[in-house]
Amino acid sequence: MTASEQQQALRRDVPAEPLAAGTGPAAGGDALDTHLLQQLADAHGVGTSFQGWDGLPHTVAEGTLVKVLGALGVPAHSNEQIRAGLEEAELAPWRRMLPPAVVIQQGEPAQVPVHVPDGASVSLRISLEGGGTRDAAQQDVWVQPRDVDGVSIGRATFALPEDLPLGWHTLHAASGSHTAEATLVVTPARLDTARDLEKRRGWGLATQLYSVRSKRSWGIGDFADLADLAALSGARGADYVLVNPLHAAEPVPPVQPSPYSPSTRRFFNPIYIRIEAIPELAYLRPRRRASLEKLHEEVAGLNKDGGRLDRDAVYAAKLQALELLYHTRRSPSRQAAFDEFCRIAGAGLDDFALWSAIREDTAPGDPLWADPAFSLGSPQAEALREKLADRIGFHRWLQWICDEQLESAQQAALRAGMRLGVVHDLAVGVDHSSADAWTLRGVLAPATSVGAPPDMYNQQGQDWGQPPWHPARLAEAGYRPFRNMLATVLRHAGGIRVDHILGLFRLWWIPTGNAPGDGAYVKYDHEALIGILALEAHRAGAVVIGEDLGTFEPWVRDYLAARGILGTSILWFEYDGDSPLAPEKYRTQALASVNTHDLPPTAGYLAGDHVALRSTLGLLERSEAEERAEHNASLEKMFALLRERGYLPEAGSSAETEARTIEALHLLLTQTPSVLLGVALVDAVGERRVQNQPGTTEALYPNWQVPLAGPDGRPVFLDDLPANVRFNSLLAAVEGALHN
Repeated sequence: MTASEQQQALRRDVPAEPLAAGTGPAAGGDALDTHLLQQLADAHGVGTSFQGWDGLPHTVAEGTLVKVLGALGVPAHSNEQIRAGLEEAELAPWRRMLPPAVVIQQGEPAQVPVHVPDGASVSLRISLEGGGTRDAAQQDVWVQPRDVDGVSIGRATFALPEDLPLGWHTLHAASGSHTAEATLVVTPARLDTARDLEKRRGWGLATQLYSVRSKRSWGIGDFADLADLAALSGARGADYVLVNPLHAAEPVPPVQPSPYSPSTRRFFNPIYIRIEAIPELAYLRPRRRASLEKLHEEVAGLNKDGGRLDRDAVYAAKLQALELLYHTRRSPSRQAAFDEFCRIAGAGLDDFALWSAIREDTAPGDPLWADPAFSLGSPQAEALREKLADRIGFHRWLQWICDEQLESAQQAALRAGMRLGVVHDLAVGVDHSSADAWTLRGVLAPATSVGAPPDMYNQQGQDWGQPPWHPARLAEAGYRPFRNMLATVLRHAGGIRVDHILGLFRLWWIPTGNAPGDGAYVKYDHEALIGILALEAHRAGAVVIGEDLGTFEPWVRDYLAARGILGTSILWFEYDGDSPLAPEKYRTQALASVNTHDLPPTAGYLAGDHVALRSTLGLLERSEAEERAEHNASLEKMFALLRERGYLPEAGSSAETEARTIEALHLLLTQTPSVLLGVALVDAVGERRVQNQPGTTEALYPNWQVPLAGPDGRPVFLDDLPANVRFNSLLAAVEGALHN
C-alpha cells in the first residue's frame, strides 16, 4: 500500500451531522427517513461518516449507504424496506438455533446463546478437533422471549469450558428433534511466537523476489534464488527474508505485474519455480531435454537486462518447460508425495486448478465468469471439471512443485541459522477477474470494491478493484476460506506480514459505478479475524507483522500488541511533532525499517529522485522546487539527529558518502527497542529506482518490473553478493550493532 493509502485508509470514523433528509432514492418518490437509514447502516456495521484528509467529518451520501447495504444483501430503497430491514436485523439471531460461528480466546469466559421454542429443553455439546467431546453448562440467565413469525422463541445461555484446547471445534445443539451445528474456534489470547525476539532482537532482508536474480535464473528471481539469498544473509546473522506476495497470478500470459493484485491469495505463482530443481528433469529423454534447454536459451538474455523485467516472456517459456516435466513419469515415492499434497490441499486446490484450466482459453472479461449458471458447482462447471481433467492435474502439479521449492527455501534459511526464515507478505485482496472472485463468490461482496477515500495525495480517492469479504457470509462459512488461505501461506514460513491490517477491522467499500471517494467504511469482526490469524500463526510457529502505518485509533494498535501482533515503523514516517522520533521512543513490538517498497530505495530518496520522477510524470500539486525544498528540509532534520547521535560527522567536516549515510540510518534504528529490524536489499546494493510509483500506470512507469541493480544501473546478481563491499558492510554494521 502507498503512504497516502495508509494515511487515509486508516483514519477513524468520527461523529458527523445527520444526513440531510430527502436526498436519497425511495420508492414512489418519497424521501428516505434519514434517521432510520442511519440506524440500519449502524446495525450492519456500515459507517455513516468518516474523517477526511482535511481533518473534518464527512457524511456518507444516502445513495451510497443504500448501495453498500444492497451489497450486504439488505434492501434499503424505500422506507418500508428500511423498517423491514431493521426488524429483520433484530430478529435474525433469534431465527437461528446457534450463531453461524463462535470465536473465543483460550482461557477466557465465553457464553453461547441457543434459540429454541420457549420452554423447550436444550443441550450443547462440543466436538473437539483432536477427538473427544465436552459438554457446555446451561446458565441461569433469563432473557425475554421473542415472537418470531408467530412462534415464541426463548434463549438459553450456555457457558463454554474455559480449558478448551486451541483449535477448530464444532458446537452441537439439540432440542427434541431439532439440531444445529456451528464452528467454534478457540484462539490464543496472545500469540507468543515473537517472545524469543524480545530476549534477542533480530534483523533480516526485505526484497521483491522477482527482481532478485542469479546467473541461473530465467530472467525472474525464483524460489531457488530465495533459498540462496536466505543462506547468504543467514550466514551474516540475518533472521529472516521478507518477500513480496508470492500469490498466484493468471495461469497464462499476459500476467498482472503487481504482486498486490493476485488471482488468489491462497496458492502460489508458478513463475517462481526453478525448473532445474525439479527432480524429474534428470529423467527427461534427450530430445525433450534439448527442447527444455532451448527454452532457457531463448530467455537467457533477459537475465542480463537491468532496465525492465519481462514476466510474460519468462512465464511463457517456463510453462512450456513445465509441461515437458509434468508429463515425465514420476517415481512411486514422488507420486505418493504428490497425492498426499493434493489430499491435504483438498477441494480448494481442485477448484483453483479448475479455474486455471478454464481461464487458459477464456478471457477475464468473458460474461461466463459472472453467469450464475456457471458458478462453481454448477452442471456446466462440473462438466468442464471432467473434460479438462488433464489441465486441472497440471495446475495441481504446479502448486505441488511450488510447495516443494518453498519448503526447500525455508529449510535452507533455517540451516543457515535464521530463527524465522521466509516471511511472506499477504496482499489486501484479489481483483474482480481472479480465481478467488469466482471460487469464493459466496463469501465476497458483489457489486463493490475496496479502496481509500480522498486524501491530500489523491483527492479523488482510490479504487483498488478488489472485492471485499462479506462479513456475514464469511462467518456463515465458519471462516474456513480465511483459515485455509492463512494455513497455506504459512505452511513453509517463519512469519507473515499482513498488508493493511486495518482491513481486518474495517474496509472502505466503493459501490460499482461510484467514484472512489463516494464510499463507506464497513466493519468486520476483528476479534474473530485477528484471533484466527493468531491461531494459524501459532500452529505454524510464525511471527505476524501488521502493516499499521498511518492514523490509527490508539486502541487498534494497543489491541494488536495485546494479541501479540507486531506493528510496522518506517523511519521516514516516525515523527515527534516536527522532529524525527528519537530511536528510544519507537515501539518494542514492531518491525522497524528505513523504508518500504512504495518509497524509493534510500539512495534515491536521499538524492530526491522521487521528486524529479513525480515532477516528470505530472504528479506534483506544486512546483518541483517547492517540493524539493521541503524534502531537503526534512532530510536535514534527520541528518541533525544522526549527527547528534554520533552516526555522521558534524556539518562542515568530511563529505558524507551515500553508503555511509545509509549505514548511519540503519545504525540509528539499531538503537530502537523494536524487536525486528528490516534492511531493504536495494539499500544494501545501492539501487536507486523505486519499484512502484503510486498514481501511475504501466505506460508511465514500469511498476513492479524493476530488476535489482547497483548505483550504475547494471544488474546485481546473487552470485555477486558475497564479494559486494557495500552489501557486506551494511549487513556487518547492523549485525555488529545489534549483537556485539
